Amino acid sequence: MAATLEVSSSQWTEAEKILFRFVFIYFFIQVVPLDYKYYAQLLSWDRLGYREIFYLSRYSPKFISGADSFLNWGIVAGIAVVGSIIWTALDKTSREYNRLYYWLRVLVRYRLAVGILAYGFLKFFPEQSPLPSLSHLNTNYGDFSAWKLFSISLGVVPTYESFLGLVEIVGGLLLLHRKTATIATLIILPFTGNVFFSNLAYEGGEYVYSLYLISLALFLFSFDAIRLFNLLSLERATVPNRFQPVFSENWQRTGRLLAKAGFIIFFVFFYGYQTYASHQKGPYQYPQQPGLAQAAGVYNVNSFKVNGNELPYSKTDSLRWKDVVFEKWATLSVRSNRPVLIDSLNTEEIFAEDSLRNYESTGSIGRHYYSYQIDTEHQTLHLNNKNSHYKTETLVLHYERPSANQIILSGLNENRDSIRVVLDRLDKKYLIHEAKKVGRRKGLKL
Repeated sequence: MAATLEVSSSQWTEAEKILFRFVFIYFFIQVVPLDYKYYAQLLSWDRLGYREIFYLSRYSPKFISGADSFLNWGIVAGIAVVGSIIWTALDKTSREYNRLYYWLRVLVRYRLAVGILAYGFLKFFPEQSPLPSLSHLNTNYGDFSAWKLFSISLGVVPTYESFLGLVEIVGGLLLLHRKTATIATLIILPFTGNVFFSNLAYEGGEYVYSLYLISLALFLFSFDAIRLFNLLSLERATVPNRFQPVFSENWQRTGRLLAKAGFIIFFVFFYGYQTYASHQKGPYQYPQQPGLAQAAGVYNVNSFKVNGNELPYSKTDSLRWKDVVFEKWATLSVRSNRPVLIDSLNTEEIFAEDSLRNYESTGSIGRHYYSYQIDTEHQTLHLNNKNSHYKTETLVLHYERPSANQIILSGLNENRDSIRVVLDRLDKKYLIHEAKKVGRRKGLKL
């Protein structure tokens, strides 16, 4: 850049210059996307929605395929060590790196802002942890994994979830201005630190990414850390660092404003609107295809026949169903003593297709979940087990509706045995739904 800059005349020590060379290469690789696929996706305006922007926001360099791993960090650090050695050998004249340090902080500020804002909007419009489904409300507490319990516990208080999102959004917006960047880190560090420890405590899968965001925030905070310590702890007079670029040319000033405005329009207004529009349609965690009309509810299994033989209620029988839940969307769940291999998904994923949306079934061993297609002409339900361990399990059940509160299912079960199940809908009320109707301050009668 041809801009003139106000620079500090103080010379850096040799150790400071070597350390900076390593830090510059390390964080440059960590925050600047070097994968052409990233830019190809970014330029695909016709297919760019909040889902795609969210995945762009989660970019971090990966040299090892699969889930996020600290091994990728080690590879980046190795590259930075080699690069800093070469840089040191070639650069014998530089007295300081104030310019590079400034622009590195700019890159890190905006990269951190993207990551924080992406999750902030998902919480502000409570999408990340939705209200529990009817199946969740009819599953024993001990049948959930630790991470699923954490998510459900957050989902039952959408106002609090929105507040958490607002905190993240405020922190992200403060990063967009150089003078408030340190204040932003004082918000982000404890918040994201709590996310990191929650991932560890509840067996979440995003502890690597949350620590990645923490490392960016710590780098930015380190710029003023010593000055804050001297001022607040030692009560010494402290001189602020006033280094900043001065843009002398009109095109430089215009380009800076356009770049910043473009960032805000894209990652704040456009992404925020897209997230809000998705929230209006319903949580992205649950399928959107409507289920069987007027069937939503929990059903007691009144009668259960296998190959024409009635099976009485039993606490140990693995064949007989205990209850069935029809969701408003095209999901049916069955509670029985048949074992469930837990299907784990403890990272944030936004699936576009209903068939991939498995939030309701993951992290639970209490029920078998089935997505289904309705053939109204032949009155049949084509069921597919949503658990990844039972991908090949399909059922075709004929349904009858003698009354508004009764459904009869008949067909072949997973063992290809003939079954006939009579389901009676229970008039069950839920505290979370009743409280939403009357408000938290008013009395409830269940």
